[in-house]
Amino acid sequence: MERLGTGIGWRPEIADAVERMPDVDWVEVVAENLCPGHLPASLRRLRERGVTVIPHGVSLGLGGADRPDEGRLAALAERVETLGAPLVTEHIAFVRAGGPLTASPRLEAGHLLPVPRTRDALDVLCENIRIAQDALPVPLAVENIAALFSWPDEEMTEGQFLYELADRTGVRLLVDVANLHTNHVNRGEDPAAALAALPLEAIAYVHVAGGFERDGVWHDSHAHPVPRPVLDILADLAARVAPPGVLLERDENFPEPGELARELGAIRDVLETGRAAAADRPAPTPPAAAAPVAEHLDPARQRLALAEAALLSALVAGTPAPEGFDRVRLGVQARALARKRADVVAKVAPELPEILGDEYRPLFLGHAQRRPMTGGYRRDALDFAADLLLAGRPADGRTRRALREWWLERSGPAPRSARPGVRLARATRQALRRTSSRH
Repeated sequence: MERLGTGIGWRPEIADAVERMPDVDWVEVVAENLCPGHLPASLRRLRERGVTVIPHGVSLGLGGADRPDEGRLAALAERVETLGAPLVTEHIAFVRAGGPLTASPRLEAGHLLPVPRTRDALDVLCENIRIAQDALPVPLAVENIAALFSWPDEEMTEGQFLYELADRTGVRLLVDVANLHTNHVNRGEDPAAALAALPLEAIAYVHVAGGFERDGVWHDSHAHPVPRPVLDILADLAARVAPPGVLLERDENFPEPGELARELGAIRDVLETGRAAAADRPAPTPPAAAAPVAEHLDPARQRLALAEAALLSALVAGTPAPEGFDRVRLGVQARALARKRADVVAKVAPELPEILGDEYRPLFLGHAQRRPMTGGYRRDALDFAADLLLAGRPADGRTRRALREWWLERSGPAPRSARPGVRLARATRQALRRTSSRH
């Protein structure tokens, strides 16, 4: 595995700061945020300097019951080629459910949700990863995710699940130590036990990030400083193996560049401490041999599809929680999903909070309760505006007219402003205004 060193997640908000950091060895970028034909200038300059850029996918849903979408795989492969990346990463998660396997509407989570650690889920995940590996031009690494809740009747621990996954597919692992901490707080799972069970030779690199605790629940926010317990898990990992790379993730509430540099320095110090302790640790004992691979997966896919659809429907459509789940934790997750929808829609359609002002968030959260997301966030923004207009909202006529203009501009196959009739009407209005202003 290529040695990456210490890196940071590239985001547009900190692009200038990342470029000025002399000791950043590599960066990671969210694959879906890239347009291969129009790379940001900052990323182009980093690549010209020889900085490795790795695409990190978030939408494949490899842990879902369906086989990976060929279009999404092709798009991810295109980004790999554009960046000249040595590998590509995704998540062990499902992000959508429903559809033909369940004869129910397809729902989108807009978030990474945990797969059950069962034989069915593992068999399906292994086949999905093999399909992805065949479609991608470079090695694939998959990341363990954070979770607010547990599935009932799981058959494996986190470490056992990841070990068998790597053993059966040869996939590499992106180990997120912040997510191990999240699962320790939220699900009572021992991060040291998870690390001890991992196939350490399969680690591609490591994620480190911050979060916060509220009412006994840890939220993996990527918007706060890295806490000491996460660094302690990183030290434990470094004492077991020298990870090829470690990356600091930060997605919101970006601090001053000096604070980011200090966090990177703390990560390097922890890695040094871990390496010093490595000599005193005995060699790990591998888990028992993996179970045989299921030969016919259609029944497993359908069972997994039904389970994931029932769970996602409870989270985004208000249906009853499936038996065995912690209803309080599912409520926490449902509210977090709705808040994330509101935040992301505000980013992809910033005009909406500008038009609606302080009404935006309560109106959108009400929309999220009534209408699950069935497409992407841009479709969600259009649906939100349309639903408001059909209901005669908002009450203020001027605001409602501005919202209607925004919806008309974006709801057609091409921007309304680009259509000939609209351009002519707009030019005519402008000419009339100019004429009237002269008299």
